[in-house]
This record gives sequence, structure tokens and C-alpha cells, in this order.
Amino acid sequence: MKHIIIGTAGHIDHGKTTLIRALTGRETDTLKEEKDRGISINLGFTFFDLPSGRRAGIIDVPGHEKFIKNMLAGVSSIDVVLLVVAADEGIMPQTEEHFEILQLLNVKKGIIALTKADMVDDEWIAMVTQDIKERFKETFLGSSPIIPVSSKTGKGIEELIKCIDRLTEEVEAKDTEGHFRLPVDRVFSVSGFGTVVTGTVISGRIKEGEQIQVYPSLAKGKIRNIQVHDEDVSMAEAGQRCALNISNVKVEDIARGDVISKENLMEPSMIMDGKLYHINSSKKPIENRQRVRLYHGTSEILCRIVILDKEEIKPGEEAYVQFRMEKPITAQRNDRYVVRSYSPMTTIAGGIIIEPTAKKAKRFDNNYIEELKLKEGGSSQGIIEKTVENLSFQYPTEFEILKALGKNEENIKDRLEELVMDSKVIRLGSLDKSVYVHERFFSKKIEELKAMLEEYHKNNPLKLGMSKEEVKNKVFGKNIKQKNYDDLLSILRSKDIINITDNFICLKEFKIKYTEEQNLMMDRIIKSFKAAGYTSPKYEELLDKEKDKKNFKMVYDSLIDGGKLIKVSEDVIYLKEDYEKAKDLIRKYIEQKGSITASEARDVFNTSRKYAVALLEHFDTIKFTKRIDDKRVLY
Repeated sequence: MKHIIIGTAGHIDHGKTTLIRALTGRETDTLKEEKDRGISINLGFTFFDLPSGRRAGIIDVPGHEKFIKNMLAGVSSIDVVLLVVAADEGIMPQTEEHFEILQLLNVKKGIIALTKADMVDDEWIAMVTQDIKERFKETFLGSSPIIPVSSKTGKGIEELIKCIDRLTEEVEAKDTEGHFRLPVDRVFSVSGFGTVVTGTVISGRIKEGEQIQVYPSLAKGKIRNIQVHDEDVSMAEAGQRCALNISNVKVEDIARGDVISKENLMEPSMIMDGKLYHINSSKKPIENRQRVRLYHGTSEILCRIVILDKEEIKPGEEAYVQFRMEKPITAQRNDRYVVRSYSPMTTIAGGIIIEPTAKKAKRFDNNYIEELKLKEGGSSQGIIEKTVENLSFQYPTEFEILKALGKNEENIKDRLEELVMDSKVIRLGSLDKSVYVHERFFSKKIEELKAMLEEYHKNNPLKLGMSKEEVKNKVFGKNIKQKNYDDLLSILRSKDIINITDNFICLKEFKIKYTEEQNLMMDRIIKSFKAAGYTSPKYEELLDKEKDKKNFKMVYDSLIDGGKLIKVSEDVIYLKEDYEKAKDLIRKYIEQKGSITASEARDVFNTSRKYAVALLEHFDTIKFTKRIDDKRVLY
């Protein structure tokens, strides 16, 4: 079922609250101060059933200029505005400011109720009606019905109800499949129940028993109970006003302006990019770094405007801007906002959010501005691709991409797969545990890898290559998981960019080439090890016999890297054939005797206890043997 929210707007004392009482039979001014002073101060909420059977929620906003903040919190989520103009006064200053706000928030449908019609004659009503038509022509209210009503006599009330019913037919259905979001407009405690928040669900749905998170505080809780229009329900969805009873969250942990959503779904930010329109009626330009009041959802946040593509923004002009907040904001891409001057407080601008979690940007950075233009007007697929590119350094999952988009995207998995098929994005991991990187990011990493390996091969011509772990940390970063890193290495091998030998990575075309002198040195090293048997020669002793110390170290290390020499311990090293022979001797001895001791191994290898113990401990480590007391058995 389509859910509708109707909001009032208009100058103080033009009869908004009285009209709502005439429509619904309910009083929306509930504060003692409101009743004593006869004016609305806070938001009022009620509902009524239309002739079609639809139930419409109603938000009554205060008209006094001092309470514009409360008015903004109310109209941020409405579908249809009921603009109230008193017949005896006509359009007044707050009528104008409320109308400006409605336009900035992109409200598309409205009805003009000409109240107090019983206080003037028909000729006066005709004159005021003509003034209203002239003022609002070529705006979203240009073709809206203007209905004279009297809350006192009941004149026009039935016609107004029918008109509201017809108009609600035309309202677009809300996004019930998107991210659940509820901007909080009230929070209080109910004895025996605990914390209760109220607000309008602007997207998605929430069910009783689900876990939620409060943004920007990140407090977590659980939905204990849901009420819509004073009735207990199991679920609330986009377009409905509701009250949520939340467990495990204290009243002091929530305030008006906070957003209730699902866990880990949103990201509070201190910086936000947007497109800003400076209203024509404003008196002076907006200056760079001007301090203003930003209204988004039900929140008011002090911030500074950094103008990205102009020196200043004159009335009637648009610009790309960055908001630097004084406290965190929780928003999504394409949300609307309103800007009021810091002092005196007047409405000066509004617009659309382009990047809700931005980084500090430099002014007049053409690349940054072009990226904002793409995000603002580009295709959904293009925005997803750019988001993947920006996040590639952290190897994002589908969920992380969705979160960074700042807006729900239908069929995100299919859209990502299209980008993979077009070779714009690379998917790593299994389908259910995928991460995504942009092709340009991967190409850049390939160039970094090639340059690093070329330098390494130049300085280490006898090394098999760099270790996998070193390449991972220096090129691909610590954010990448081992499984995804292995996938990237497989792609690099398939592209004939690298070879992998054991734990070492080298360029595909790299081959170890020994000089004649190095070959002779290698023969001398191998000969020394053969002569020593199982009493391995010390590195220092071999080094002392060579004149070219640097070359010797390279050759010696290459024999170890290449597997011709096996390092049993830090100072016990054997030729590979002697090492394999030792394993064979141990196996046969244990198979015949049942076990072997260090002393017996010493005799088998005709060496000292030091070397026998080193071999046995190494074989324990590789799980070839297992120590039981002072004996070894086969593992």
C-alpha cells in the first residue's frame, strides 16, 4: 500500500493547526506553552483516513520565524504540502520563506488552503486568489488547486479532503526496498518500555526484533515494538510515520537529527560534497568558508561552505561546494538539504548531496569537479564504477561498495558483474565472498610491481626473486586478504607478467645467469660441502677462502634459494642430496629399530652430537619425526 505524508506550511497565525483539527478532529499542539500562547512551537503529528481508504500521516509545522528549525525537521519527508494562506492577510514573509524551503527540498505536489474564508467577502477572496496564482505561477504550485476554507464554519473542508485524496493518487511510491532510514524528530522515555523515538521512514522497512544502529553515535539497539498511527504493528516501511521502542539504547544516546538505520550500513562524516543553489531573493553572495546552518533530514549542523568552482556564489547561481561540519552528519547521495545564514537566520540556499562521505578537496581542482559532475549526472553504472575505483585500495566487498555509494542501488551484484564482464572491474574471490578492484587500479599496481622487480633483479641477479610477503606489503598493501592476493598473482601469471618459484616472485623474462667466475665459485662451495659430509662447513670459513666477498654471498645465497643447499638450522646446512640421504637413513633406522636417539643418529651420520641434534630437531619441525622423551619415531 502507498503511504502518504502531508505537511503544512505557512505564516504564523494563518490557521494551520486549526485546519488540521477541522480535518482530523485531533489537536496537534500538545505543549502547555503552545496552548497558553496559541502558537505552534514544536512539530505536531496526527493522521486521517481519506475517502479512498488510504491513511495519510500529517505533520503540522510551526509558522513563527523563530521556529524555522522545527519547520525544516517536519517538511523534510513530506509528499504533499498543504500551504496555508489566511484570506484576510494573503501571502506573508513566512509564507515566502516556507515556500522557498519547499522548493529547495524538491517537494513536487501541493494544495493551497485559503483559510479564514468566513472573515472576508467573495470579492476579497477572488483578489487574494489572483495574487496567489500570480506569485506561484511557473513553480510546482503553479497549477495547484486553491481552496477557500473555514475551520470555524466547515466551509470547503469536504472539498479539501477530496482534493487531498485525488492528489495522493499521483504521489510516487516510496523506496521500500532500499536502506532503512528514519531521521529522528522526537525521543523520549516511556515508563516500563524505555526509549522511544519517532520519525518518518524515508526508505526501506524495519521489523520488530531487528537490530538497529543510531547514527552518528553508532549506539546499537534492538526494536522491541513498533507503532504506526498509535497502533502496534510488526513492520513499518517508507512513507509511514512511526514510533520505535528501542532496547539497549538510553534516551540521552539519541537526539533529534540522529538517523536510525541498520547496523554498519551508514557512515557518519565531517565532510560532504554537494551542488548548491543560492536563492534569488537572497541579499548578498555566499562567500568562501562562510559559516552557515545546514539542515538535512531532522538535523541542524553548523558548518563552513568551501566553494569549489567559483570565488563566490551570487544569488540565483549554482556551484559545487564542500561542507566542513562542526559535528558529524549521516546522509546519503541525492538527499536534499537547506542552508540558512548563521546570523541573522534566513534561508539562503539549498541543494542536493553528491558525496556524503567526502575527503578534503582543493578549490578549483578540475579533476575533482569533473568527478562530482559524473556523480551528479552520470549513469548509475558509471557512479558504481567510480566508487569501485576510489575504494580499490581497500579491496571492497559488495556491501562496502553499497555503503560507500551512500544510496541504495538495486541489483548491485548484477551491476558489478556487468562491469566485470566489460573488463572495467576485476572480481577476486568466490561469488559469495567477492571483492572488487578497478582495472585502472590493477594496471597501476602492475606497473609498480614491474618497476620494483626490475630494480630488485638488477641488484640481486642471483636471487630467485622477491618473497611473496614482501611483494604483498610493498605493492598491494596490508588490506588485501591472502586468498584475494593469491587470485591476483594467478591473474599476473596468466598474463605472463611474473613467474612464481616456491615463495619467490620474479618477472616472467628473468633468468638467473652465472658468470664464469661465479660458476667456478659455485663448484668450490659444492665441493666443500661434499667433502664435509654431515659436519657442514661454516659460512665464515668458506668466505675467508674467497677474495670476492660480495660475489661469494650472492652465489651462496642463490644455492640456498634454488634448493641446492638446504638450511637445517641457522649454521647447519647440507647439500640437497645429503639432506635427502639423511632422511632415508633415519627412516630405515627407525623402521628397523623402532626409534632413534640423538646418540644413535650421531653414529649413523658419523658426526658430532651438535649436527645430529640439529637434523633431528629439523625433522621434528617438518613433521617427518616426532620426539617422545629422548627418542624419535616416524611422524
